[in-house]
Amino acid sequence: MSPIDLKGSNFTLSVLHLNNEDPQIIEQAVREKVSQAPAFFQNAPVVLNVSQISSGTNLKIICRAVTDAGLRIVGISGCQNEKMRKAATRSGFPLLNEGKSARVAEPEIPEPETPAVSSPAAADSACRKTRLINVPVRSGQRIYAPNSDLIVTANVSAGAELIADGNIHIYGLMRGRVLAGAAGDTESQVFCTHLHAELVSIAGQYWLSDQIPGEFAGKAAKLSLVNNELTINNLI
Repeated sequence: MSPIDLKGSNFTLSVLHLNNEDPQIIEQAVREKVSQAPAFFQNAPVVLNVSQISSGTNLKIICRAVTDAGLRIVGISGCQNEKMRKAATRSGFPLLNEGKSARVAEPEIPEPETPAVSSPAAADSACRKTRLINVPVRSGQRIYAPNSDLIVTANVSAGAELIADGNIHIYGLMRGRVLAGAAGDTESQVFCTHLHAELVSIAGQYWLSDQIPGEFAGKAAKLSLVNNELTINNLI
């Protein structure tokens, strides 16, 4: 038997689009983003999109600023010319091509002005708000509910990402990546009616799709942490 196997696989990665060329400004912005949900963003793998910066930018310094702020670059995309491609190669990261879905912007969905329905798992957290999404979440979109639970009453497509500091409820097909307790709340849970997720995470503990017990595929399920380990049960 060979000591290694090289196999193809699919991963959903976040793309960090650079709209500024100042390393200090970039580092500060990344630090602020990481601080919003450290359980999710700290050491998270990202692709660096450089399509909006000039080819004369010192890419090595920018990459160092991003990694110093807490993210881990796994590739560079958006190189517009040969000079930028060579700079990306010299930085030590592979060149990647993004699919069309990676360029879709997050929908502008307003936050609720007042707290809505509290989830059963957060009955002791009356101050927690709930963000309600009544439209499909499409591939490439990311929705984050800081200091809130998140309820989605429509389908979530593969390649989409839902993040909440509290619980997440999905009353439609649950594909994509679902991350509850993003700020470290181990009491957070995930509730869904049709489980087909690419990744499910609670307070940093996660399962990829092939780790989710097969008997729950397409079923209504509840995921929670027990002794800091992900567990799953039927939602009935």
